[in-house]
Amino acid sequence: MAVEVAEALEAAIGELRTALGTEYVMTDFHQRAIRTTNTSPMGLHQWKDLLPDVVVMPASTAQVAAVVKIANKFLIPITPRGAGAGLADGATPMKRGIIVDIKRMCDILEIDDEDMTVTVQPGINMQELNKVLRPLNVWFPDDPASYPVNVLGGRIGAGGWSLLGTGYGHVPDLVCSMEVVTPTGDIIRVGAGGGRKIRKSSVGYRLKDLFIGHQGTLGICTEVTLDLAPRPQAQLPVFFATRSWEDAHRMTLAFNRSGIRCLSGVVMFDEAKVEFLRRDDEAWIPLPEWVNSAVATICYGTSVELEAVKSSIFDIGAANGGVYMGQEISEGDWASRHDRYHLAYHGRSDGTIRLMSWSCEDAAITWSQLPTVKRRWYEIAEALVAKHPEHFDIWGMFMYTGNPFRPWGDFLTEIDIGVNELEMTPEIWADWVEAKTQIARVSVECGGSVSAAHGGTREGEVDVACYEELKDGQFDLMKRIKKMLDPNNIMNPGKYHLDEAYEDEETA
Repeated sequence: MAVEVAEALEAAIGELRTALGTEYVMTDFHQRAIRTTNTSPMGLHQWKDLLPDVVVMPASTAQVAAVVKIANKFLIPITPRGAGAGLADGATPMKRGIIVDIKRMCDILEIDDEDMTVTVQPGINMQELNKVLRPLNVWFPDDPASYPVNVLGGRIGAGGWSLLGTGYGHVPDLVCSMEVVTPTGDIIRVGAGGGRKIRKSSVGYRLKDLFIGHQGTLGICTEVTLDLAPRPQAQLPVFFATRSWEDAHRMTLAFNRSGIRCLSGVVMFDEAKVEFLRRDDEAWIPLPEWVNSAVATICYGTSVELEAVKSSIFDIGAANGGVYMGQEISEGDWASRHDRYHLAYHGRSDGTIRLMSWSCEDAAITWSQLPTVKRRWYEIAEALVAKHPEHFDIWGMFMYTGNPFRPWGDFLTEIDIGVNELEMTPEIWADWVEAKTQIARVSVECGGSVSAAHGGTREGEVDVACYEELKDGQFDLMKRIKKMLDPNNIMNPGKYHLDEAYEDEETA
């Protein structure tokens, strides 16, 4: 059997080179090894099991379709990959095979500043896109923490979350239509009805949403038309310090209910997060010891409306125990918000710097359940650190308004944990996976979702996502859809336990 697999792979590589050119079909160890994982921590003892067999870099929809058809012909798995900046292991090749790296597909195909859309290939970075759009006074307002390093295709595959989503929407809200190569190599266009630039239609099913957040299991986006927004004239970041997280929690509810339409986001920093920033973030401006929590508000809009709401922002903060942290830290911290995506590759503890990776356990939680989730998550994390103090470190919690276009409702709630990957053992990894499972289960038990931003595909949370959160028929429907669109289980197999859809065939 091993000989047959090797022969099929060799034949497939030959056809891939014919379709794409030898230069863009890579089998050397370095190119394969750097694509075994993404930003999320992994058990380095497992990396050899995740080494892809070949990496391809197509440049067009036709080339992507050719790759997918070759994969079907030889029954070789495919894993789509953007920039590898994701936090849910969506780009990790669980069954090895072919990595389809989309970064060559980075062209801007059309800018329509009348109907306020832009059509691009999926390998484009949002920061680079907005540099081109700036002279037209428009922008694509997707703003994740990974903004400088991410690419659009990865954002679509993960169904990404934006720091400004309260005011401008998240990725699912900003995609008008997409061209997608299905798992069988067919090329389709999905959107709101048939119009490429239409945002709202009542014709047909909402098929566009099926191809957003699927973690690469249902196809590869090769072209996308995006909604644009007028570039805001001004921004107003106002940060408040509080003596307790309870004050911050109450203040956030007041902002949620304020009716301020230009409020684009509210972020809570809890006690452990403030302490982590004190000891480990060189950009953080020192605060008095009485500061135990913080609330960051951000408004985007015209200069006139921001000036009009400024007094209301300050009044709400003061009425709920908030002390304005000053212009320097408000503007400086907001300006450096993307830098924290890179900060976590080290951790300072007792004056010693330890190389650690950042795990962001994110969930969607309603405002009323935040205190319970916070307490229970820390009980789990503290027990893990007590057992393995050299391998894990608690970096605190952020809680962001998550509801698109409205600040009320649910919050992206994250607990950040430093993970010492380099000294990981299978036994310690098993304890880590168990802690992640418990964290995910708390989210579901409190009426939330395992993930608000990244996807529930990682070891430790995927069982809870599939068998507990999606237990009332949703996971079963996912499996039926997967098998219908991907009869050979070619597209990113091993994710979301969707391989179960094919188990009957394997036992027949």
